Amino acid sequence: MNRLKDVLIFNGNQVRRHWNPDKELWYFSVVDVMAILTNSNSPRKYWNKLAERLRKEGSESVTKCHQLKMQASDGKYYQTDTADTETMLRIIQSIPSPNAELFKLWLARVGYERLEETADPELAINRALKTYLQKGYSKEWINQRLKSIEIRKELTDEWENRGVKEGLEFAILTNEITQAWAGLTTKQYKSLKG
Repeated sequence: MNRLKDVLIFNGNQVRRHWNPDKELWYFSVVDVMAILTNSNSPRKYWNKLAERLRKEGSESVTKCHQLKMQASDGKYYQTDTADTETMLRIIQSIPSPNAELFKLWLARVGYERLEETADPELAINRALKTYLQKGYSKEWINQRLKSIEIRKELTDEWENRGVKEGLEFAILTNEITQAWAGLTTKQYKSLKG
């Protein structure tokens, strides 16, 4: 996925999005998602009504939305309610529309799979292998990737044994390694991979 693209196509419909390089998160237009999942003639009104209901229920989803300027179909930029992926998924769970049911079922299935993987981590490894194969990666590439994960784990274990604290200290060390290896900061390297 190219992080420079500010429009995502979902079932032939556009969803405007914005990449925040500081937080390393995508923000999606809530109204665009409402239009797709509700088939509403007025997705903005639909979102306003849903947001009102969520506030009354005490949901924090609405307060986690941010206003960002996004280009509209008229070519002008307007303040638009946006949500990061986690918040957007929570909002989608709240849409009382039959059009959102397939997406909700998918969310429920993914949630169930992750719970199963918590009980049996081997399931997560098998899922990762299948996903890499479905994406067209070779078995050699997959083996190399798994080895690099194992090496990274050994390295972070050694850092912990030497008193390095997870979080900022790990990030600094990882950044130094990435810069030495790729000539780029970790953020720069991640933005190229997108």
